[in-house]
Amino acid sequence: MRRSLFMAAVAVVALSSAGWTVVPASDPRSYAAVLADPVRTEADRARDEARHAAETLDFAGVRPGDKVADMIIGGGYFTRIFSAAVGPEGRVTAWQPAEFIAFQASYGDALTAADALPNVDAIRSPIGAPEFPAGLDLIFTAQNYHDLHLQPFPTDTAAKVNAAVFAALKPGGRYVIVDHHAAAGSDLSVAHTLHRIDIEAVKREAAAAGFVLDGESDVLASAADPRTANVFDGSIRGRTSQFMLRFKKPG
Repeated sequence: MRRSLFMAAVAVVALSSAGWTVVPASDPRSYAAVLADPVRTEADRARDEARHAAETLDFAGVRPGDKVADMIIGGGYFTRIFSAAVGPEGRVTAWQPAEFIAFQASYGDALTAADALPNVDAIRSPIGAPEFPAGLDLIFTAQNYHDLHLQPFPTDTAAKVNAAVFAALKPGGRYVIVDHHAAAGSDLSVAHTLHRIDIEAVKREAAAAGFVLDGESDVLASAADPRTANVFDGSIRGRTSQFMLRFKKPG
């Protein structure tokens, strides 16, 4: 194990595939070392600016030693960030719904790769029944909350998932949702047709599960997005307007 020496008596430690990268405790909100960690790919780093990775980590409040769940990991972009951010004393649960893995092999491949990281545990439970461990500090999902309203899934899927999130978080734990803006007042059908969701619908659903809104960020918002095109449309893909919401479990 290699160590870098700093004047601070306490250090913030971030996991890397080659050893440990140490960030001075005098700057606990600096995520530069996390984003530079070798566990992450060059493709990951190429996306950091557009995804405002450091600001997103700061908004989510990720710290060394945290127990975090990455909910619906996709290709694992945030799973690798969390692995580096929570360090050797933390744990990351990476959830890829079984239905997603059955739909596309790459989702299973991404989960297998995440599971190989030393502080990551993969789960493959059905979309309506995520098997999160108890006592989590943070459950995070990016660009996937709307998937809970896709037409193939039962209409109570989001309610079941939110209940599972609430049960898994410790009191005061955080639930952070990042997703593509739909036009204000849009009904939930746009989750299937456009892969977007109205921010107010997310707030209502989280509140119904018992969460309290703790923060919002517009760092990913874009006035250039009309919010009416499918997010995979070439005219807007990679440049959608997105919201960030942070909820807390009371207690």
